[in-house]
Amino acid sequence: MAQLAPVSFGAELKDGFKPVDTWVTNGITWLDEIQQFYRERSAIEKEYGDKLTALAKKYYDKKAKRSSNLSVGDTPALTPGSLESASLTTWTTQLTTIEARAAEHNKFSQDLINLVATPLQYNQNKLDELRKSHAEYQGKLLKERDNSYGDLKKMKTKYDSVCAEVESRRKKQGAAFDHGKSKAASAYNQHVMEMNNAKNTYLIGINVTNKLKECYYHDYVPELLDSLQDLNETRVAKLNSIWTLASALETSTLQKSTEHMKHLSAEIPRNDPKLDSTMFVRHNAVQWQDPPDFVFEPSPVWLDTDAMVTDETAKIFLRNILTKSKPLVSEMKAQSQQKKKELENVMRARENIRAGKDKRDEVDCVRSQFAVQEELHAIERQRMTAEVETSTITSVVGDLSLRGKSHPFKSETFKIPTNCDLCGDRIWGLSAKGFLCTDCGFTCHSKCQMKVPAECPGEQTKEEKKKLKVERQAAASAAVEAPTTTSNGSAPPTLTRQDTMNSLSSGYATTANRSVSGIPRSVPESAPDTESPLTSTPSTASSTAPRRNRIVAPPPMAYVGASTEDVSSSPVGRKRGKMLYPYEARDGSEVTIAEGKEFEILESDGKFISMRRRIKLTNADGGWTKIKAGFGQEGLVPTAYFEEIASAPAPAIRPTHERTPSTYSNSSASLASTNAPKKQGPAVAPRRGAKKVKYCEALYPYTAQSDAEFDMEEGEKFVLISMGTGDGWADVEKNGERRIVPAAYIQEC
Repeated sequence: MAQLAPVSFGAELKDGFKPVDTWVTNGITWLDEIQQFYRERSAIEKEYGDKLTALAKKYYDKKAKRSSNLSVGDTPALTPGSLESASLTTWTTQLTTIEARAAEHNKFSQDLINLVATPLQYNQNKLDELRKSHAEYQGKLLKERDNSYGDLKKMKTKYDSVCAEVESRRKKQGAAFDHGKSKAASAYNQHVMEMNNAKNTYLIGINVTNKLKECYYHDYVPELLDSLQDLNETRVAKLNSIWTLASALETSTLQKSTEHMKHLSAEIPRNDPKLDSTMFVRHNAVQWQDPPDFVFEPSPVWLDTDAMVTDETAKIFLRNILTKSKPLVSEMKAQSQQKKKELENVMRARENIRAGKDKRDEVDCVRSQFAVQEELHAIERQRMTAEVETSTITSVVGDLSLRGKSHPFKSETFKIPTNCDLCGDRIWGLSAKGFLCTDCGFTCHSKCQMKVPAECPGEQTKEEKKKLKVERQAAASAAVEAPTTTSNGSAPPTLTRQDTMNSLSSGYATTANRSVSGIPRSVPESAPDTESPLTSTPSTASSTAPRRNRIVAPPPMAYVGASTEDVSSSPVGRKRGKMLYPYEARDGSEVTIAEGKEFEILESDGKFISMRRRIKLTNADGGWTKIKAGFGQEGLVPTAYFEEIASAPAPAIRPTHERTPSTYSNSSASLASTNAPKKQGPAVAPRRGAKKVKYCEALYPYTAQSDAEFDMEEGEKFVLISMGTGDGWADVEKNGERRIVPAAYIQEC
């Protein structure tokens, strides 16, 4: 740092005591702010130290409560005594370090008060006293200067007075008579001498005052200003020494804290992760045996042995399992090898991270490793399952997959009435409820797929597929209505049970007819085909193939001739209507009715409008009408969904012994039609006095897994029908179509 030339307030500022005194006063007053700063800093350090102490004590108490279960678990086989795990010991070191640092901060806080703030206040008082003495001395010098100025002024006044008196005596002498001239002259001479003396005194006073003035401005005041300058520089020097002390105190505190932290840093690497594991194992190691393997347990109502069933029907089922499991083994092995390589790469990356060769986050690496392990586990589980299934089947019946040709099935949703080629029943369902062979057209239920023999004739033409369909349906019907025979033409042996419990309910009686999986129970040959009024004949794929009759319970007498009573009981002139659009009820007061269905109008809201008007219907138009569409089908429908038709004359009452044809049909046409886009009716106005329509909003996006579900976007709104029955699915409606969505993905709004 360059040396500055010395400066003197006395030589430079001359008569500048007042601004210098003000400046020095400000500097001394500033000492008070500095000592207040250190007092507040002391309070902060003390508060910080107290909080660190309290924090350490709090977690000492928590550690004491959890020391045992963190070291050796909740139920150790061996009591650990006073031992703690390595991690808890390291944690104790950290808490001890916190306490030591808290003590350092408390000591630093006390030193700031005793060695910094208090000396600052003492020096401020002393320096202010010296400054006040300088001010008093300045006042004395100023008073002396003013007194000398006053004395000179008095001399000048006296001299002026004596001169005036001399002039007066001179005039009197000139005007005096002869006898008084001598006296006047004497008085005149006397005053002239006094005037001369006054003049000399005045001249001397001027010189004295000028000399005092010179001393005041060039000696006295400069000396005083230099003294004030020295006072201020003393203040700065004192402040520097105190600042140096404060800095040294804080440095010492930081150094001691650094030493504590270095000690802690040296203790942390000693906490080997394996130490905790070793301690836990040593205190929890017990004698353990593998749980026993599962064995076959016969049913209490159907006692049997653990031998696999190997008849022809069972072999078909086993072959289909083998066909799926055997190729899955090699496929899963390849995937397993690939996942193992990925796992090795991830573990190698984790080792590099721990060695400091890779800067990525180890947590992300562990997450990736766990994800790969989870995928590998799923693959290995599938591979192991397939291997055991394959080995179990082949050890009993050999490799059945070498015989025959399997059907290349694909999942299919049938939109037209379709029968299962194995059991002959209709294939019902809205979403992929059956399977279709892409080569020969074999159709079956999902439940029947594993029972289908491996007899695929290969790729067939459309005509050949139709011919095969007829033959298969005929064979399925014959298998249902005729007892199954063995290859030699004899009936299969009757299944019997031995050594069963004889105290069971009648449902398990030995005389009960039971069915075996894959062998439908036969229908007695004496069962009527078409003559019984209690049966209905469903449509089949072939008019020549015999079909089993569906037995329907006889209706109550009150319902006999339902359709005729419905019309004949209506009073003459009762209005009727016909649905223009299908409508599904949304609560118990409404009724579900199909398009084109005719009904009786029970109660109208007076808002029947023409078809042309109805097309322009808005949410504010229309209303609700109570109708009767059949027994038990009374409720409200939107007025805009039907049109009024002319009332038909009442038909003759049909005899009660003639039952109307059953409306039951096992055709899947109505079910399949739900997959097609539903015909939309006009917007429905809110019903007067009806329950308020509830809406819900999607909280998260969702992709439908089947046709029975809705896709959802976050924030999308639906009409809420029901939050479900606790199965996790909610019924909602959108654009007139009802489906299900996950209940946890929506909220009512």
